[in-house]
Amino acid sequence: MPAYVIVNVRIKDAELYKQYTAGTPASIERHGGRFLARGGEVSVREGSWSPERLVVLEFPDVSAAVGWYESPDYQELLAIRQRAADSELVITEGLPS
Repeated sequence: MPAYVIVNVRIKDAELYKQYTAGTPASIERHGGRFLARGGEVSVREGSWSPERLVVLEFPDVSAAVGWYESPDYQELLAIRQRAADSELVITEGLPS
């Protein structure tokens, strides 16, 4: 069953954030993931949520998503992201194919 990582990012340091985005594609791919959305236009239709840079990743399953997030290579990138931006991140299970 696929799993999705959904992240809202508010960038504080654009130059530092570029270091993060340079390393994430390879890290995600190593764990079987792929980008579905990466910072495109967001249009809020209901509620008061105000996402700024929305990122959606798809992984084969929750185990792969958690494995990516907890991996040593991503932990290095995560430290950069946490200095460069404020974020909220969730991992959710998708529907069976």
